[in-house]
Amino acid sequence: MAQFSQTWWGQRFIEALETFTESNRLGRGRSYARNGKIKSYQIKDGKITAQVRGSVNPYFGVYKEPLYNTTIEIKTISRSDWSKVIATIASKASWVSKLLMNEVPDNIESAFQPLKLHLLPHNRKDFKTSCSCPDHSNPCKHIAGVYYLIAAQLDQDPFLLFELRGITREALQLELEKSPLGRALGESLKSQPLSAQPVESYYTQPQPIPLPQVNSLQDYWLGTKPLPQTIEPSSEPSIAAILVKKGGDYPAFWGRDNSFLEVMEEFYERVRTKNKDLG
Repeated sequence: MAQFSQTWWGQRFIEALETFTESNRLGRGRSYARNGKIKSYQIKDGKITAQVRGSVNPYFGVYKEPLYNTTIEIKTISRSDWSKVIATIASKASWVSKLLMNEVPDNIESAFQPLKLHLLPHNRKDFKTSCSCPDHSNPCKHIAGVYYLIAAQLDQDPFLLFELRGITREALQLELEKSPLGRALGESLKSQPLSAQPVESYYTQPQPIPLPQVNSLQDYWLGTKPLPQTIEPSSEPSIAAILVKKGGDYPAFWGRDNSFLEVMEEFYERVRTKNKDLG
């Protein structure tokens, strides 16, 4: 699956097909999509039509590569239901902003749930498929191959999901722009320049700073303020080896099963006893 889709919506699209298709036909379908067997395909009015090259098999009397016509239709959402879904989407700023910027929110399905609808296909009832091949099974390997190819296309353009459900990207965005949030966000997006601005360098340029004036070499080497004659002794820490103990027995970098503190205590004890005669 990962070879044909890397996004969550593409994987969900494939999962719907795999719930009601035989595994051997799925394997052949993946091979068809991978090896260029799908000669052409197009998506129009929520319907996928494709021409798929068949296999030459002299055993069955097939001596010339056949060409099969395949169609996949996803059950569309009615115009009235789309109006209700868009009203739900338009009530949430994060959904509106992402869709206006050509992104699909990862929780978009929750906008369809109150109407008992869904954007991504869920089961066999969401599909209507046909193929001119002699295979009695539906979906056949040719349909599966086209389906896998469309799943990969969804990674590049997730708005195909909306088109397959009956609404184009342009129509969806136009309706969202009419909402109060859409008008506010649309004006904000248009008011901000998005064009790149040229710069002389990608790196911060060093700026010269004036050095303080030095009256004599003694001032340069000794400084303007004398060092203290005595140094106050530092107080003993209330907790010994606090930096070592700060992370606890199992700090984030420690991948072993035994305690980090026990290992460090043993290590310091070995260093102390080995070097007790020094100094």
